[in-house]
Amino acid sequence: MTDHSQAMTAKYRQDYRAPLYWIDSIDLDFQLQEPLTQVTAISRLRRNGEHKEPLVLDGEGLSLHSISVDGVPFTQYEQGESSLTLFNLPAECVLTVVTLLDPAANTALEGLYKSGDAYCTQCEAEGFRRITYYLDRPDILARYSTRISADKAKYPFLLSNGNKVASGELDGGRHFVQWQDPFPKPSYLFALVAGDFDVEHSSYRTKSGREVALEIFVDRGNLDRAGFAMESLIKSMRWDEQRFGLEYDLDIYMIVAVDFFNMGAMENKGLNIFNSKFVLANPATATDGDYHGIERVIAHEYFHNWTGNRVTCRDWFQLSLKEGLTVFRDQEFSSDLGSRGVNRINNVRTVRGPQFAEDAGPMAHPIRPDVVIEMNNFYTLTVYEKGSEVIRMLHTLLGEANFQAGMKLYFERHDGSAATCDDFVQAMEDASGVDLGRFRRWYSQSGTPELTVSDEYDAATGIYRLHVRQHTPPTQDQPQKLPLHIPLDIELYDENGAVIPLQYQGQAIGQVLDVLEAEQTFVFDRVPVKPVISLLRDFSAPVKLHYEYSDEALAFLMRFARNEFARWDAAQMLINKAVIAGVARVQQGLDIELSATLLAAFVAILDEAELDPALKAEILALPGEATLAELFDCADIDAIHQVRSAIQDALAEAFGPRLAATYQSLRLTGYRVIHEDVAKRALKGVVLGYLAALDPAQADALVREQYAAADNMTDTLAALQVANGYLLPCRAELLADFEGKWAHDGLVLDNWLRLVGSKPAADVLVEVKQAMAHPTFSIRNPNRLRALVGSFAMNNQVQFHAKDGSGYRFLTDLLIELNEVNPQVASRLITPLIQFKRLDEQRKALIRAELTRLAKLDGLARDLFEKVSKALAQ
Repeated sequence: MTDHSQAMTAKYRQDYRAPLYWIDSIDLDFQLQEPLTQVTAISRLRRNGEHKEPLVLDGEGLSLHSISVDGVPFTQYEQGESSLTLFNLPAECVLTVVTLLDPAANTALEGLYKSGDAYCTQCEAEGFRRITYYLDRPDILARYSTRISADKAKYPFLLSNGNKVASGELDGGRHFVQWQDPFPKPSYLFALVAGDFDVEHSSYRTKSGREVALEIFVDRGNLDRAGFAMESLIKSMRWDEQRFGLEYDLDIYMIVAVDFFNMGAMENKGLNIFNSKFVLANPATATDGDYHGIERVIAHEYFHNWTGNRVTCRDWFQLSLKEGLTVFRDQEFSSDLGSRGVNRINNVRTVRGPQFAEDAGPMAHPIRPDVVIEMNNFYTLTVYEKGSEVIRMLHTLLGEANFQAGMKLYFERHDGSAATCDDFVQAMEDASGVDLGRFRRWYSQSGTPELTVSDEYDAATGIYRLHVRQHTPPTQDQPQKLPLHIPLDIELYDENGAVIPLQYQGQAIGQVLDVLEAEQTFVFDRVPVKPVISLLRDFSAPVKLHYEYSDEALAFLMRFARNEFARWDAAQMLINKAVIAGVARVQQGLDIELSATLLAAFVAILDEAELDPALKAEILALPGEATLAELFDCADIDAIHQVRSAIQDALAEAFGPRLAATYQSLRLTGYRVIHEDVAKRALKGVVLGYLAALDPAQADALVREQYAAADNMTDTLAALQVANGYLLPCRAELLADFEGKWAHDGLVLDNWLRLVGSKPAADVLVEVKQAMAHPTFSIRNPNRLRALVGSFAMNNQVQFHAKDGSGYRFLTDLLIELNEVNPQVASRLITPLIQFKRLDEQRKALIRAELTRLAKLDGLARDLFEKVSKALAQ
């Protein structure tokens, strides 16, 4: 492997040291001009304690123009490849650094870059060092003042953090705006935008009566697509006041939508920069899923104002402190506003699928990692989604009142400072009086715990015993595992579906059991009959559950469980059992057999008139092939596909004529984004898929009709997904029509790219390569790449894992190209190549060959180096 020496050095959480210098304030002056922008940074420094150490500033890809200290040119410095070391500084001084940047050449989309015609920034995690030399770490909290000057005709809007304090005209058709942020913040929260936009205006009166101006900036011509984002922002502000008692703290809140962005969005103080995917929506261009995504992401970034900005992270190992907590908050927001059951199901899908796969792969890490080479690689599902599950477990263990008391104490102690995950748990423990000693292990232990449950019932005494064993398999980063504190939410039912109260010796027992040891037994008495148990209700912990359910017991829970999640989960377990048995039969050359119990249970769900159509749609939609692969130590990609298709066909056969009748009953007139309508459209899409499995000719006619008549993107795309997924005769014609209609709009065309990438046919790569030549496609645009290549590599299991290795070769060729252009996006796209542990030996060998090719690459970026080297060490 190439020697990457200094640049590839790992950093360890235990090595954290407070900075040698503090920066109390920084005044920035940006003179935006082509091709080079000049940045003047004036920092007020003071030494931290008595020492003679030099000050080492971070800097990447910068052209240094000049340095002065207290207004006098300074020469006692040394410039490294990614650092600037200053010697013999006074204990307190004013440091002025002038740098030159070329934003148009910055394809990494970190620091200051151009998105189309606009300037914008992305500084999390370590992008500020691409703007000026600075102590680019989250525990340096300074007050920022920012002056921006630019050509007024080209860049009428000049935006930064905080409140606008001055503006004016300059010579040569230029103008300036000055911004001041009264709240100290780390450099990763700095933002700047300059461009020409349409603006959606509104305002919000906080609970204490302050008027806040709200502004959403979108590309010219997109104003009709900004209204829903504004509604979502106002809802978020109101909800955070009502549920958490948290109020916004500046005079203005701005959101800017840009096309070129590595992330979903960024919570910079008072000036959120968003991927336009999470801002722009109207019925013609956005699906119900897009609307939900916008509402969720707008809320997430707004909630960061307190959980991330007012209290930030001491170091990047603590990332889950802000992200896990804020994901929990945005999930609660979505659940309070919509269907709690359906939201929970969708969140759990992400954990059980891609997050569990991450736990089992070479990049396994705790939600608070211990070691890192490239910080961008830790913006993971483990830190975000599993991090949020850990916060949810705290909420489950403490209850809402104690949890809110813990939040209050956390803000009292840490507002305006940089905190750690330990600080957060300590506040929860102190406010609630609950011992969280063992619970803390969730922060330091990686991998997916497994719960194995067995039970026994004594009819003579009415005693029911539940035996629980917990075990976390070793991960690549941690061979030894310790028992965790696992909240296990259960419910017992009698044969009629009535709940049996949990009690022992006259004492009522709560539904959430505290599993603390490697093995534990829980005893209940006065249980009148052998109960059916609902386990891990609401997914009360991010674990894999093993319990010998019969098909009959799962069908019973699908019908009687009181909890919506538990009904869905029983259906998942029933399908999982059938897949495991089916794959074994396929491998033995036998026919796939499905139990009559399974078929009847799903027919009963379709027939249940009172059931929310949204929940019905979730239950009837089969788990994806990548999620099913998690059931096996060695996943047989082709057999899983074959069995899943057979189950889909058998269910379609069992539903029979009900499908057409249900489809007709779900037609709507007019488009509204309300739960009732969203639910019907979701179910209609699922039913259309089963119709295609049952009768392709009838489905082809219905798909054509739905596509032609659709007055919204949800119905349009649902038709296209069925045409594409079942390779109906109308596929090519409808996809061509859609492409022709939306070729001018990259964001909408991403839907077409996703369909091309997920085509379930051997010639998919031919179409993918053709799509890469489309005028809208650019490998510099992360959205286009994720849509086309991401859908192929992550969601098209059989074709990506083709036995000739063509999928692996294609992705590796692209990663080599991206290594030069945008390593951060390359590092996200490599995931399916490094998670090869569950594959057969032939495929493993093909993947290893491609990873070795990457490893030998000269100048492999840190982002990829870390993942490739860990994968090859498996």
